[in-house]
Amino acid sequence: MRAIWKGALTFGLVNVPVKVYSATEDHDVSLHQVHAADGGRIRYQRICEIDGEVVPYADIDKAYDDGERTVVLTSDDFAALPSERSREIEVVEFVPTEQIDLLTLDKAYYLEPDSKSPKAYVLLRQTLEQTDRTAIVRFALRQKTRLAALRVRGDVLVLQTLLWADEVREASFPVLDEPVKISSKELELSASLVDSFSSDFDPAEFTDEYQQELRTLIEAKLEKGDAFDTAETFGEKTDAAGGEVIDLMEALRASVEKSRAARADSGSGKKDVAADEKPAATKKKPAKKKAS
Repeated sequence: MRAIWKGALTFGLVNVPVKVYSATEDHDVSLHQVHAADGGRIRYQRICEIDGEVVPYADIDKAYDDGERTVVLTSDDFAALPSERSREIEVVEFVPTEQIDLLTLDKAYYLEPDSKSPKAYVLLRQTLEQTDRTAIVRFALRQKTRLAALRVRGDVLVLQTLLWADEVREASFPVLDEPVKISSKELELSASLVDSFSSDFDPAEFTDEYQQELRTLIEAKLEKGDAFDTAETFGEKTDAAGGEVIDLMEALRASVEKSRAARADSGSGKKDVAADEKPAATKKKPAKKKAS
């Protein structure tokens, strides 16, 4: 894997240098558009609507149109934004894991410690595990400010971006406001059906049948000779090192003192949670296996 971003994960005065990697990849077969008559490649060109000329990427800027006026934003404009210059993943709060709405989860990334000693990384990982908390963080990636959930997967910290609150649509269906009567017998039969399908989820047991069949179809066409030379038809194709964590214990103590002082000054009335107080975790009842 190749790191797509390097920076530091910060909580309080503790600084954890990390590398960021995409945690997922697309397995879909890549397809091109071609002319049905002769198989020629269909390519899209960036043509200016004013002079009709093809514009190279280097001469393209972005713009905002409000319907009446257009504002052009150059690469220098984007580079001047504070969030774009930031190389920090800032922890803003630790919340109970069950409070994270699955609907808001978006792109996932792996975090790798980027220092000679992974002690601070491991400390944060174990703290999240023991407290059953998820860290909510803010950071900037690819010219966007992101909100994300930092959680543990195995022995790796995973950063999963979250949709902003105004990006989640409100579900409002009038038909659901109408009263519906469900009999106890119907509910019993429905629960029995669920029980008959109950199992422990193993994602490896499921495959993308469409992509498998598509690959089989392509291989069959290749074996049959129903293909042509790509070069002849399509032509030539164009195309911060992290610092060490210093005096971890002192940074932790200073962070705790700073947090307590801020709470006292704000008079918010929030109750401090003791460092050794572990929120009760709700045990999940294992799913029943289907009778064979």
